[in-house]
Amino acid sequence: MIVVTAEQMREMDRLTIQKFGTPSLTLMERAGKGIAQAILGRFARSAKKGVLIVAGKGNNGGDGLVVARLLKQKRVPCEVALLAKHDELSADAARNLKAYVKAKGNLMEVDSGGLDVLREKINHMGLLVDAILGTGMKSQIRGLYAETISLMNASGLPIVAVDIPSGLDADKGTPLGVCIEAMLTVALGYAKLGEVMYPGLNFIGDLVVADIGIAPGAVTEVGPATEILTDKEVGPMVPIRAPDSHKGTYGHVVVMAGSRGKTGAAILASRAAMRAGAGMATLAAARSLNDIVAGALVEVMTEPLRENPNEEIESLTDDEWRRLLERKTAMLFGPGIGVSDSTRSNLRWLIHNLDMPWVIDADGLNNLAFDLDRLKSAKVAPILTPHPGEMARLIDKDTAAVNKDRIGVARSFATGHRCYLVLKGARTVIATPEGKIFINPTGNPGMASAGMGDVLAGILTALLGQRLSPQDAMKLGVYLHGFVGNRVAAEKGGIGMIASDLIDGLPAGLRSLSAAA
Repeated sequence: MIVVTAEQMREMDRLTIQKFGTPSLTLMERAGKGIAQAILGRFARSAKKGVLIVAGKGNNGGDGLVVARLLKQKRVPCEVALLAKHDELSADAARNLKAYVKAKGNLMEVDSGGLDVLREKINHMGLLVDAILGTGMKSQIRGLYAETISLMNASGLPIVAVDIPSGLDADKGTPLGVCIEAMLTVALGYAKLGEVMYPGLNFIGDLVVADIGIAPGAVTEVGPATEILTDKEVGPMVPIRAPDSHKGTYGHVVVMAGSRGKTGAAILASRAAMRAGAGMATLAAARSLNDIVAGALVEVMTEPLRENPNEEIESLTDDEWRRLLERKTAMLFGPGIGVSDSTRSNLRWLIHNLDMPWVIDADGLNNLAFDLDRLKSAKVAPILTPHPGEMARLIDKDTAAVNKDRIGVARSFATGHRCYLVLKGARTVIATPEGKIFINPTGNPGMASAGMGDVLAGILTALLGQRLSPQDAMKLGVYLHGFVGNRVAAEKGGIGMIASDLIDGLPAGLRSLSAAA
């Protein structure tokens, strides 16, 4: 599902009207129809008690006036509170105001002295419609609009937002001082970036997208490069197993991971790779750790490697690398591997020589931060899987700067360093070297526990090993990870969820996603 910035949406609107010949009033009528249908589909009982459309002077208010007229035609009791004078309205809003008044619709004009009257009016309603401000607002909300928004939020009534909750930055998802707390938001045309990322998700409630007939040519010309993932999109990516296939058909992955005190990361990643469909997996770890990992991994082969006194893998020779990588189809480097000169040396060798798809995770990323410029010259562009703290180290900024602009940071890094990026967190962001962005909606707070990232890294490696493209492996892997997490939370509860719960749920999760397709 496409997601757009405010500017992209404005340009698609303009092109649809001016280049492709759809009148602006037609778009507004379609918008109002979509919103009215959403209201009647979700809040029919509340609407029967009375709907108050609170409208501003712009086209957002015009959309609200169409909603009022259409609800009136359906004999839903409704009124309009206009936060402007008649002569302040945009041209299209003014025309729809005339149509509403001609249909004998009730209207009250509200100024800063009329808030008590507005409060009394709200007290007799069952539902509020926020048609005050649109996607163009970037400055702090003050005065009458701010007071009205606070009044609506304090009412306790369900609020339906037209296109975007008034007071929410459409691109960043941050409140502009005060913001409508909607129970339902009906995005017009396409969802906006601020509606699908935190903190905006705290204000939109449920999100519905209304098709208003944006011209396909306008979408092509603007070329939005951001999408939010859905099960219908990722389901067809689940590999199909042929009746005459064998373990070699589904890849042999190698996981280079683990060090003293961090064998769990290596074990979790290896188990996840097998549960995500890898035909075979080999865990390459320091020799002294072999008994520990071999005892925990019945289905996984192990490759004991030379180590230093800290039980970290030593630098491998070219011959050792060739033996380790022979007949492998994908590699994971980094979970629990430690940060040392020898680890950095091994990572440099992989960057310059590895000719198979691969994933760099956890300590692999911490080692990469010392040699970041080398990443641009990687023989095969890897998938990097940082959490915000690791991302901050990679770009030499603080975590707050990363979280403030997750999409911008991910896109800039992936395009600038010629790599694939999975920026983990609530609404994980996937970025490609070409600048495409995919936002993952699955997952829950119960997944905030140790080892979840190791599981994700193992899933991604398994999908690469099954010969999915890096882009498809990221889309399916990240979505699957959160999808299974949601299933575990629904069954067992979110508190106390552990990484092994997700590993055990992967086969059923893959089956469900495949069935959804």
